[in-house]
Amino acid sequence: MTNTTTPQALGEHIERLVQEYILAGREAARTAMERAFATGAGVQAKAKKQRQQVAPRASGRRPSGELVTLGERLYAALCKTPGETMMVLGPAVGGSARELHRPMELLKRAGRVRSVGTRQATRYYPMAGEGQPSP
Repeated sequence: MTNTTTPQALGEHIERLVQEYILAGREAARTAMERAFATGAGVQAKAKKQRQQVAPRASGRRPSGELVTLGERLYAALCKTPGETMMVLGPAVGGSARELHRPMELLKRAGRVRSVGTRQATRYYPMAGEGQPSP
């Protein structure tokens, strides 16, 4: 920094420093935006490609046969590991906890499964009945 002797020279020097600071900030922001958009475009294209690979349903609902099949796989996994959460049962069945919610509700209504707990702490147990293996 140079030694300035007048207030006017000091003001001009401060003004130059502020302008340099603003330009550096703009350059950093522009670089960050370019990086973000370059990365975001790839992520969006990948997500779009994944959505296209899944066959869309006309009504957005799963067919009842698919629910029954998924429910039977869920019940079989539950008989093998009673007292587990949906997060544990999901990978064993081949679905997410969200996808298994409806089949589990149908099993509970049929009296084949009971649940204990709430939300993520809910654990599921098979009910013993005629023709069904006991836990």
